[in-house]
Amino acid sequence: MSGLKYTQEHEWILRDGNVGVVGITDYAQGQLGDVVYVELPSAGTEIEAGGQAAIVESVKAASEVYSPVSGKVVAVNDDLADNPGLVNESAEGDGWFFRIELGDPSELDDLMDKAAYDAFIAGLK
Repeated sequence: MSGLKYTQEHEWILRDGNVGVVGITDYAQGQLGDVVYVELPSAGTEIEAGGQAAIVESVKAASEVYSPVSGKVVAVNDDLADNPGLVNESAEGDGWFFRIELGDPSELDDLMDKAAYDAFIAGLK
């Protein structure tokens, strides 16, 4: 998907106007294994860039999910409550976590594009 930005903690964000859709990367879900539970932030929650936003639990481990940008959560993916496996099936699609109103859109400039993220994860292997 073009326009996606990535963090070194393996979150992604896709800007849609003044809102960003946030989730974890395909690489991250692969490292976690089968996702069994996702704890999402509440709508209205204010989050700082780099602040804990969610928790994802898998058969292997629990992991914190951080917000790539500052802002206010405006929606969460309620489908994950009944089907956390969506994260494994479509980490960068239907398995998104939350939508955040961008507090400072320029924060997106500090994130990696797809090519930079791919190079980053290649260095982890």
